[in-house]
Amino acid sequence: MADPALVRRACFLRWGLSVYPPYLGAGIRVLHVSPDCRHARVRMGLSWYNRNFVGTQFGGSLYSMVDPMYMLLLMPLLGGDYVVWDKAARIDFVSPGKSPVFAEFTITDALLDEIRERTAGGEKFLPELVVEVRDGAGVLVATVHKTLYVRLNPKARKAA
Repeated sequence: MADPALVRRACFLRWGLSVYPPYLGAGIRVLHVSPDCRHARVRMGLSWYNRNFVGTQFGGSLYSMVDPMYMLLLMPLLGGDYVVWDKAARIDFVSPGKSPVFAEFTITDALLDEIRERTAGGEKFLPELVVEVRDGAGVLVATVHKTLYVRLNPKARKAA
């Protein structure tokens, strides 16, 4: 059974991001956040307010649908002893998005173990995580590379 604090965080993420003004304005919906905060699914429809000049998904909206997700999923999984920030990103546009698009995020045990191992002595760790944006038929629309900044909080290092 999932930790009750994670379940509350998952519910908050799903609801809170779905009413977050930049997400509302771009037509982005958080469809699912697993109770253990290890998986999320996001959808963005195509409408007049997120369509570019050639009638496809606006690149800025494609990026914004994936921007905070890895950071927001990792924060409760690592706990308050860690600092987690978005550091950098790169988006590769592969094909035009002409319909609703989806992105899925998964946090694995291997990633959590690597973060804990690489930051145990107080060092920063800059994992690069990749998320694919696909349309409903599974066609790849964009690939986003997110670099995070993760470090054990200095107060937590002193307590250890």
